[in-house]
Amino acid sequence: MSHPQVELNTNKGRIVLELNPEKAPKTVANFLSYVKSGHYDGVIFHRVIDNFMIQGGGFDANFKEKPTRDSIENEADNGLTNEEGTVAMARTNAPHSASAQFFINVKNNTFLNHTGKTPQGWGYAVFGKVVEGMDVVNTIKKVKTGNRGYHSDVPVEDIVIESAKVISE
Repeated sequence: MSHPQVELNTNKGRIVLELNPEKAPKTVANFLSYVKSGHYDGVIFHRVIDNFMIQGGGFDANFKEKPTRDSIENEADNGLTNEEGTVAMARTNAPHSASAQFFINVKNNTFLNHTGKTPQGWGYAVFGKVVEGMDVVNTIKKVKTGNRGYHSDVPVEDIVIESAKVISE
């Protein structure tokens, strides 16, 4: 099985993600369907925390939440860990609530790893890694942030995913 690659063209530069369908088949299929539908075109990285992660996939530049499909099964028990440069699904406190939002780890975040099939232990499903553009990720993690509505850690200047496309399957 090949490892699909997705290119995220942002207003800060290009990021290429290599996905892992062997370890996270449902998550990769879900992510690819959002990419192919154009869902990520024009969304922002709406949560940026240096020394933690950058999160996007849910809001447009007007900070309007984009509609999503149903949540997917959490595949965090797949053996992949939340290491620097990996991409994982964002979710609420409910373990199986991920839909379109994702984050890129900017450091090793072992506390996000799967430890057990309990509400506290499920963790966050890693499904790929940055293979090009970690310099862009590192630029984004350093941007000035503030509050926007009831959200904190929001970049003061929009960090926009101008386009997302599959570049190899």
